[in-house]
Amino acid sequence: MRTLLVVGVFLLLALLSAGCATLSPGYEKPQINVTSFAVAPESVGLAPRFNIGIQVINPNRTALPLKGMTYALEIEGNRVLSGATADLPRVPAYGMADFMIEASPDLLGSARLLGDLFAHQRDSFAFTFKGRLDVGSLMPFIHFEESGRFGLAAPTR
Repeated sequence: MRTLLVVGVFLLLALLSAGCATLSPGYEKPQINVTSFAVAPESVGLAPRFNIGIQVINPNRTALPLKGMTYALEIEGNRVLSGATADLPRVPAYGMADFMIEASPDLLGSARLLGDLFAHQRDSFAFTFKGRLDVGSLMPFIHFEESGRFGLAAPTR
């Protein structure tokens, strides 16, 4: 009897895991693009807020009901901006959605970056924008990351 119970539980788990794997056959990871970056015009007080334009492109046959998003911007490994929002649109199947998110400065990360800048002079800086999209309880989180460099040198003529 005990062996029958163990085999039954094993078969049930196997069926459940196979069912979850076939919920989205052919699923492709959506593309997330940063389309704009600016100081928020409604910023008040000592700490400015930043508006970041985001575009999500859905290459799948089912819509993405975005539930929430967390994100952070790092410069030279120091987190300088971060935020979270639940105010997100539904991305249609084979479609895209554009929206704005708001980020707040991280005082300690910014202070570490300034200390690093005073200690080491640079012409360019490494940045990483990373985040996580929540598309509901049946789907895993969608992680994304964009990295690159930007310079502060004046363009030559």
